[in-house]
Amino acid sequence: MNALSRNWLLSEEPETRAQARLGQFYRLCRALFRNPLAMVGLAIIAGLLLVAAFAPLIAPFSPFEGSLQNRLQPPSATHWMGTDELGRDILSRVIHGARITLVIVLLVAVIAAPLGLIIGAVSGYFGGWADRLLMGVTDIFLSMPRLILALAFVAALGPGIENAVIAIAITAWPVYARIARAETLTFRNADFIAAARMQGAGPVRIIGRHVLPLCLSSCIVRVTLDMAGIILTAAGLGFLGLGAQPPLPEWGAMISRGRAFILDQWWVATMPGFAIVVVSLGFCLFGDGLRDVLDPRGKAKS
Repeated sequence: MNALSRNWLLSEEPETRAQARLGQFYRLCRALFRNPLAMVGLAIIAGLLLVAAFAPLIAPFSPFEGSLQNRLQPPSATHWMGTDELGRDILSRVIHGARITLVIVLLVAVIAAPLGLIIGAVSGYFGGWADRLLMGVTDIFLSMPRLILALAFVAALGPGIENAVIAIAITAWPVYARIARAETLTFRNADFIAAARMQGAGPVRIIGRHVLPLCLSSCIVRVTLDMAGIILTAAGLGFLGLGAQPPLPEWGAMISRGRAFILDQWWVATMPGFAIVVVSLGFCLFGDGLRDVLDPRGKAKS
């Protein structure tokens, strides 16, 4: 990027709204690039996306077909992560399992974050009985452990990826509702909100056009940090047989099947467990870096 473009992006007096947004995005990216741990996390997330997108091309073998003659083979030049009890290549199953993990994470984030954001914004904006009712329901969900609550919902709905996504999303939204409510309380009586009311804007327009955008940055950071917890919860449900069902190569289910061989054939359960640890670590590192960049209190200290 040449100096002219950089000066245009970093201008303190942008001429258009597009220039202001591009400048803000450029500052965000530059701050992230200066954080090495955040870059490590971003590299892991980018690797997960690439592996999930090109799994059929990357995987050396079929994730579903195996040979009993090759069952429980240790890692070798042919099978880099060894084979499982049915002779299936573990590396190929881990690669295809990235797709299932990514789908679960994205679906939960798409469902839980907007739901919690709307509930929290409505609660903080209106206050009164609406605030007490919505936050009372939120506190009920927050008072119970997430995994136990997800187990209860998925047990009632039945095993499967779709029901696991719904169960995890139901347990994940209260955190975003609390964050959005706290953000809304800080500016619901601000001058720009009063000006919007004086111009005839109704509650729906004010919440949609003014309140929700101001709550987005905090919720985006929380979503990134929650990805690791979502992955672990999904793996826990799969481990208990309540998530993805065989023969789908879900990482938690792979660990569950490999625990019977953990003493002699350690690679069957270790390899998918290693994938869970690495991906969860990537989301945590990137979320921490994103929080440092977007948190206004951190900017004020620096």
